[in-house]
Amino acid sequence: MNRSAFKSNVAIHWLLAFCVIFGGSQCKNARKAESTTPKTTGARESAFRNDIVAYAAKYKGSKYVPAGKKPETGFDCSGFTSYVMDHFRISLSPAAREQVKQGKNKRIEDAKPGDLIFFRRGPNEPIFHVSLVKSNNKKNLYVIHSTTSRGVIEEDVLNSSYWKQYIDSVRDVVSEKY
Repeated sequence: MNRSAFKSNVAIHWLLAFCVIFGGSQCKNARKAESTTPKTTGARESAFRNDIVAYAAKYKGSKYVPAGKKPETGFDCSGFTSYVMDHFRISLSPAAREQVKQGKNKRIEDAKPGDLIFFRRGPNEPIFHVSLVKSNNKKNLYVIHSTTSRGVIEEDVLNSSYWKQYIDSVRDVVSEKY
């Protein structure tokens, strides 16, 4: 919670305490102010997710390197996602096949910034790729990922003739922090 919101919450709670003790016309306004105070956990998580995406975007243009795990040498897909998440103290395996087992499963329609999207070539095939969600409006699903041909890029996988057919699952590894 930022300092301004904290001060506002403290003022509202003092006003409510005053109303309980002394009564008065200010009570109705204090209760109204308390009910319109935003829920801070959801706002903090949303801001945290946006920070993850902004940090990931810093590495657009980094080259692809098989088994790459750092910007100085380059990234593979799972090395990129684990590097980004490690910056935010979210521990991920460096392998996409293991990352798909971490966090909570969710529907593709519900993917939020910072969630991970996994790709599989067929129902009995192993996971072969992972990307990080930038944004999702249910018509477009933008991700940041490290691809073998173009390195770290941003791309709409729902409207990609290549990626869309391989979308397998979404995992939320962020909300565990809240």
